Amino acid sequence: MSTDYSINAEESPEPRKAEVKGCIPSWLQGTLLRNGPGIVSLGDTSYSHWFDGMAIMNSFAIKDGEVTHRSRFLRGDTYKANMDANRIVVSEMGTMAYPDPSKNFIFKAITFLNHTVPDFTDNGASNFIKYGNDFYATSETNYIRKIDPVTLETLDKVDYLKYLPVNLVSSHPHYDKEGNAYNMGTSIAEKGKTKYTLFKVPAVTEKDKNSSEKWAPALKSSEVVCTVPCRSLLAPSYYHSFGMTDNYFIFIEQPFKLDILKMATAYMRGVNWASCLKFCPDESTLIHLIDRKTCKLLQTKYYTGAMVVYHHVNAFEDDGHVIFDVIAYSDTSLYDMFYLSKLKEGFQDESYSKPSYKRFVLPVHSDKGVAVGEDLVKLKYTTASAVKEKEGKLMCQAEVFCKGFELPRINYDFNGKKHRFVYGNCVEESALAKEIAKFDTKTKERIFWSEENCLPSEPVFIPSPNAESEDDGVVLVSVINSNPGQLCFILFLDGKTFKEVARAYVDAKLPKDMHGFFIPQGN
Repeated sequence: MSTDYSINAEESPEPRKAEVKGCIPSWLQGTLLRNGPGIVSLGDTSYSHWFDGMAIMNSFAIKDGEVTHRSRFLRGDTYKANMDANRIVVSEMGTMAYPDPSKNFIFKAITFLNHTVPDFTDNGASNFIKYGNDFYATSETNYIRKIDPVTLETLDKVDYLKYLPVNLVSSHPHYDKEGNAYNMGTSIAEKGKTKYTLFKVPAVTEKDKNSSEKWAPALKSSEVVCTVPCRSLLAPSYYHSFGMTDNYFIFIEQPFKLDILKMATAYMRGVNWASCLKFCPDESTLIHLIDRKTCKLLQTKYYTGAMVVYHHVNAFEDDGHVIFDVIAYSDTSLYDMFYLSKLKEGFQDESYSKPSYKRFVLPVHSDKGVAVGEDLVKLKYTTASAVKEKEGKLMCQAEVFCKGFELPRINYDFNGKKHRFVYGNCVEESALAKEIAKFDTKTKERIFWSEENCLPSEPVFIPSPNAESEDDGVVLVSVINSNPGQLCFILFLDGKTFKEVARAYVDAKLPKDMHGFFIPQGN
């Protein structure tokens, strides 16, 4: 079974009741938002890469055992400019947009200048972020779009650069118990320096809630927590996420780099911006630990071999160690697989490098008196190591839990704490998941769910109120159903047994998407 990525999605902006089979737990009240590319061709133009497609948002409102579905395209500046021209006129990472051949020289010259110092897209097709009381559709540029999480209407455009010196920003922030959000962005050649900026967006206070002042984004109150200098002035590392514990932030500076000079000349050279990303397999990966109390980098230098990480799983602390789990690749073939030309050939690509679920352990206790060549990891339940090298560097080797696992989600109540269970997509054979799994980090066992001719999304775990265990809750999955005469559905799985408790058939064709965000009722 395959899905045709070249077909544009259709929106269903009016709420439609889904047909529920089974019994949705009465405590489950809220809205699941999901986001991903929706329009991949317009007029006589098409995007080269599936990730570039104009965003479509889907919502599944769950209340009193019923589900209501609706979907809308994200109507940002990118969408409007493309639609007005009836062609793709705004460039994306994997697709360079060129002017209509009929346009005059002046128009073409302006287009060229706009690409030399890029003004990026506001096509937030990757994820949703909550800052303050507001929800935003996001990609990884300096623009995010506020949305109405109920109607999915597109609202204000917010530019990070008005509040923080960041040109690129992760689409996977972290949230603490107080509602503060933390995220990381890259500052390109800001005051002559390229650096990574960790920032905090404070939670909304009661005073803010009751304020009669005109609306302003929560980013206006953002503050820089720490900056990390880039190893290469004009080649910052690409990253999609980072880790957080009670006392530390974990940032991976991997040898997957964006060449800024090549990016500035990409339009002129007739190549896309993604071609300016370079993986350097002979270079090491540098792991940074940032102390949350002092807001400073730890002096210890942690290294590991070259790898490409998109998703952190979780991180926690134990007896003088910081432990963090990631999904790691040995190359960048994953991105290349999603070029539409490749997708037409199907996902059976021999170059596919399936990811590994890896656990790293970083000792934070003093290494004084420890000899070169000695392993500083003292935990008995892991084979991960951190061996002291000359100049005090620690070379870290991960424990590999399993292979072919992606889009990991945990019970977020355990974020920054020791977790046992992870839910994710099974990508053993290709990046297109046909089944999902619950992985037990203690026993290394997996429980699976799949159904013939069905493509499940990233699973999202929702803990039950008064949960008695980590996996006490429900897993939500949107499922593309290709069986003739059958509808797509949202699936409800028991978090413990991974057995189906309900499904809700929606009267709409669900598209393949990226990430999901659950908003509890009243939040």
